[in-house]
Order: sequence, then C-alpha cells, then structure tokens
Amino acid sequence: MRFASLLRHAALVAVCLVVALPIFWLLRTSLVPPELSYDPRIWPKFSTENYRTLFAGNGFGRNYLNSIIVALGSVLLATPLAALTGYAFARFRTGGKAARFAVLATQMLPPVALALPTFMIYRELGLTNSLTGLVIVYAVVNLPFLTWILMGFFEGIPTDLEEAAITDGATNWQAFLLVVLPVARPGIAAAVVLGFILAWNEFLFALILSGPSTATVPVALAALQTSNGVEIGKVAAGVALAIVPLMIVSRFIQKYLVRGLSFGGVS
Repeated sequence: MRFASLLRHAALVAVCLVVALPIFWLLRTSLVPPELSYDPRIWPKFSTENYRTLFAGNGFGRNYLNSIIVALGSVLLATPLAALTGYAFARFRTGGKAARFAVLATQMLPPVALALPTFMIYRELGLTNSLTGLVIVYAVVNLPFLTWILMGFFEGIPTDLEEAAITDGATNWQAFLLVVLPVARPGIAAAVVLGFILAWNEFLFALILSGPSTATVPVALAALQTSNGVEIGKVAAGVALAIVPLMIVSRFIQKYLVRGLSFGGVS
C-alpha cells in the first residue's frame, strides 16, 4: 500500500515537472544575456537586458497596454450581449434550434475566411489601425462562443427561482437582473475569463487590422525577427510578461472559474 502511494506521488511529481519545466526555461531564457540564450547550462548568468531592450527599443509597453485595452473592452462589450442572448435561448427558446445551431456554426468558420471581408469593411469605415475596431471585431468573434457557454449556465438554473420572483410582483426583466444574474455569477465569471484569454491571444485580426501604434502583444512578439533570426531572449521576455495578466485574472476569480466551468453541466 505504501509503495503504491509512493508511486502515485512520484507520478504526480513527474507530471508537475513536465508542466513546470517549459515555464522555468522560458523565465531562464528571458533572464540571461542574449548571447547566452542557447547556453545549455541551467542558469549561466542573470541579466535583465532582454526586458530593458524590449521596452526601450521595441516599444513593448505600448503593445502591452493595447492588448489590455482591447481584451477588456471586448469582454465588457460581448459579455452583456452574450448573457442576454444566452438567457433568451435558454428560457424562451428564441429562434428555436435553428438559431442555436446558427450561433454554434459561426464558430466553425476559420478566422482566415472572415479576415479579408472584415478588412475591406473596416477600410471603408476608417476603423483600421484603431483600438476601437479591434474591440468590436473581438467582441463579435467571441460573442457566439460566450453565448453558447452562458446558455448552458442559464439552463442549469431552476426556473422556480424566476417564477417565485414573478409571483412576488417582479417583471421578467427584474427576475433576470435580480435573481438569475446573481445565481449565474460563477458562469459569467468563467465566460469573462475565457473571453479575455481569447481576445488576449488573438493574432490574425490584430495583424491585419492594426498598425504600428495599435499592435497587440502577439503581433509585437511575431515582429521580433531580424536578419540574424528570431531574438529568442526578447521573445521569452515578452511571453513571460504576456502570461502575467492571465495568471492574475485566473487567480483572483479562481473559485468562480472552477464553479462556473462545472455549473452548466449540473441539472
């Protein structure tokens, strides 16, 4: 029995090492001088040169701020619309199964199929090289996904709660705002986190629709290529900084995220 327990713990440690090793090596590469990036030693020398040149020479601070603005803006725009649409599908069967399938089917389209038409429309509207344009396109692209997620959460909430509120004199709108939304808070939190992650990591639309002053983190990282090859030290520093907001967001609402991801499957 003791041997089996040790074996399980050894397996868990091995899995943790496999997961943690790439992150450790990423941090290690970002904190050594550029000329030692490919050095096989674990930590040959400590240096913050990659971070300094990334911000001073490449303007990464502006790209970082652009990503935060675009990701937050798209989530704030898409989540309320997704909540209303998901609630309408869950409670009133708006549009029937055809509408649900249409929402889901939009996620099957490859982004590259939408990129060129979006660019042509944005060029006519003057929204290229604009953070507002990126916020709108990210919100539109992520809206079906967030709607489908929130629909599952609303379907898991007993209708008795709303019926009791309506019996007490509340309207359907008041029952939704005062009863359903507080109960669905874990699901909404999960949708917000997933929407933020999708917007933060998006590359194709940002590459096509943004310019030098509005480029986001993925575009900035892709541009770290010179005639001598990829500047791996700067890329490692940029990626290390790029995962910080995702870790912070997930950490602060971890309990809501875990509850939300399982809430929609409980009936």
